[in-house]
Amino acid sequence: MPAPTKPARILVADNEEPVRNYLKTVLTRHKFEVLLAANGDDALDVAVDHTPDLVILERLLPRLNGLEVCQQLRLWLAAPILILSALGDEAGKIAALDLGADDYITKPFAAGELLARIRALLRRAAAAVTRPEPVVLRGDLKIDLARRRILRGKAEIHLTRTEFDILAYLVQNADCVVSCKTILQKVWAPEYGDDTQTLRVHVGHLRRKIEPDLPHPRFILTEQGIGYRFSTS
Repeated sequence: MPAPTKPARILVADNEEPVRNYLKTVLTRHKFEVLLAANGDDALDVAVDHTPDLVILERLLPRLNGLEVCQQLRLWLAAPILILSALGDEAGKIAALDLGADDYITKPFAAGELLARIRALLRRAAAAVTRPEPVVLRGDLKIDLARRRILRGKAEIHLTRTEFDILAYLVQNADCVVSCKTILQKVWAPEYGDDTQTLRVHVGHLRRKIEPDLPHPRFILTEQGIGYRFSTS
């Protein structure tokens, strides 16, 4: 007799309590395990602690908005992310998808449509064969993508948000050359693709913080005329 299937765990982050309760009722009725958060900070904490199989984010969350939460989750979480919002503007939808969201649904919505989209996203995720590791070790350097922390031994290295985002993207693509344009578009926005001087400045600051021998970098290597590579060897 096959073992029972474990219910998918869904994180719902919405600042409106009636919406949270409604979604919890609908999802629980369809045998999903539901986690709740009322703001962006709490959503990140819950995701780190419970590793959801799918995340539903209200776009206008307080503290960190849904797009900011989406961008941070995408640094380490492979689970599908669905943006939920009363705002249906095309620019907002494009921004959400560019930041790593898998789908976008506009309020008000029918429960049946939401459930169909959730099932489709979970099927697609189940077919994926690779998932990024939330913690990466490189010698005495520990990069915790989930908690956005960098340690050398027991000492914490303090990075700015942009520095961490650059490092995280390179780590996710370890040993692959990533073009300057790609990094700029992923960490900033598509329209920043040509601002290579800004990227060089941030990479310089990042190297000064994480490289043990600055003149001879071990972690972030320059690929002349192309971009950068995070080395694992």
